[in-house]
Amino acid sequence: MSYNLLKGKKGIIFGALDENSIAWKTAERVHEEGGQFVLTNAPIAMRMGSIKNLGEKTGAEIIPADATKVEDLENLVEKAQEILGGKLDFVLHSIGMSVNVRKGNHYTDMNYDYTTKGWDVSAVSFHKTMQVLYKKDAMNEWGSIVALSYIAAQKVFPDYNDMADNKAYLESIARSFGYFFGKDKKVRVNTISQSPTPTTAGQGVKGFGGFIAYADKMSPLGNATAQDCADYTVSLFSDLTKRVTLQNLYNDGGFSNMGVSQQVMEAFEKDQEG
Repeated sequence: MSYNLLKGKKGIIFGALDENSIAWKTAERVHEEGGQFVLTNAPIAMRMGSIKNLGEKTGAEIIPADATKVEDLENLVEKAQEILGGKLDFVLHSIGMSVNVRKGNHYTDMNYDYTTKGWDVSAVSFHKTMQVLYKKDAMNEWGSIVALSYIAAQKVFPDYNDMADNKAYLESIARSFGYFFGKDKKVRVNTISQSPTPTTAGQGVKGFGGFIAYADKMSPLGNATAQDCADYTVSLFSDLTKRVTLQNLYNDGGFSNMGVSQQVMEAFEKDQEG
């Protein structure tokens, strides 16, 4: 259902790889709510995904950009404003990657060159994006910038590996840069800590099926889906949340406040009996 929450608003959406991605679902919802945007992803990711289909569906132009390169981001922001006809109202940062996870390196035996690449893609790219937006004065007042996180930034999930560190860094950047963006430009910056979601990137984490099943049993409302996250992101892009900023907002069915659930206890007790 559309309420035209984003009518007249325009922005950039990073990270729409395929139909399973949260960025993809968000782009569809933004389009439904009347928003306009350009899509972007790294050139290699664009070759792997089907972003052109999303562009055709939503009427969005696609601008390739490596989010770790400032010159690519500068080109992206300049072209986006030219295409959309003015300053931006929203930006979604939905990118993350761990080479250590891809290579199967245990957290206690990391390749630090891979670590550096991972936090550059997953976290520092968010700072670079905001720095370009800030220096170019590319955001309208009361604009909204959102990045996607995960609760492993606060709690231990052993197989999430160095992505947990990347997400912690991401959330810190959101708060620190969000202060300056709010004070100087009246722009909001928040992160959404989403339930484990079966995206292409998420499924690369060892034991991801167990993550999903456990979180679902722990959460009073069950796991939040990619579509749920898209809806939540739209609310943060809208004027309904004009003074929500510097927050890490949990969209996880209540998981983040649970100690243990009855379902998990019953499964544990059954295992003990066996």
